[in-house]
Amino acid sequence: MPALTALPLWALSSVEGNGEARRKAVGYIQSVQRQDGGFYVPKPGRGGSGLGNYNTAVCLTALYESGLGDVKAMLAAREYIASSQLTGDDTMSGGFGYDKLSRRRYADLSNTAYALSAMARTSALEELRTDGKRVDVDWEKAISFVENLLEKDGPQKGGAKYNHTTKQAGSTTNNAGKVSLKAYGAMTYAAVLSMCHAKLDRADPRVKESLEYCRRNWSVDENPGMGSQGLYYFYDIMARALSASGVEKIGDHEWKKELSAKLISLQKPDGSWYNDNNRFWESDPVLCTSFALLVLQLCR
Repeated sequence: MPALTALPLWALSSVEGNGEARRKAVGYIQSVQRQDGGFYVPKPGRGGSGLGNYNTAVCLTALYESGLGDVKAMLAAREYIASSQLTGDDTMSGGFGYDKLSRRRYADLSNTAYALSAMARTSALEELRTDGKRVDVDWEKAISFVENLLEKDGPQKGGAKYNHTTKQAGSTTNNAGKVSLKAYGAMTYAAVLSMCHAKLDRADPRVKESLEYCRRNWSVDENPGMGSQGLYYFYDIMARALSASGVEKIGDHEWKKELSAKLISLQKPDGSWYNDNNRFWESDPVLCTSFALLVLQLCR
């Protein structure tokens, strides 16, 4: 998975030194670029194949932030991501899934947030195109996809679900067997991040309601609704969302102070971070240490 090289590259890009390691990472990532512009390694027969959308979004961001990425390679990656956005008129329209080559019609908020973040962060690259065309996603459709995942009323109001179909932590099943999907912390921050990249500010009612959900469910001890599952992913998406929205406090909580203090308390003696709960591969110390570095840089 080239994203597992790209995340450390992204994390090290704001740290002085490590130049040789970063150059080697860039070389590896660019070596796996496909003819369609995506950064991924195909896995035939696997659902989601090589997770092309996820890997490409993370790799594009890391290459751009490193300052070492090849411009043509990054422009091709932007074309891949833009072409991966689902069209149509159902609830998946405007969103992104794991891989555009998958035969199933699928989108979720995590992949959508990564894709929109990558496209927003690298938008300046479009000025370097020599053919005169401009590549971008349909931001209006993307906002609609995100908005459709927000709870509109009740105690979960403002919170966001992963998608419309996947049973997840916090979901319930009634006597008729119908699954009710619930919002949870990481996806609500993913919704805030996506909406901010779509140029909705924190005064927008949708952003305000999601931030209010975050206030009601504030925690740096768990991923609300999922406990220890995906905890470091939660820390990362929280920090990026609150930074993008320009929020300094959630209620009475100074998020930068509380989040950085929590992370520092979790650092292992060898300098790494990892999660005892291996859901989403978080027992990998390189993965979690990359997330932790990205968060601490935003908290400085």
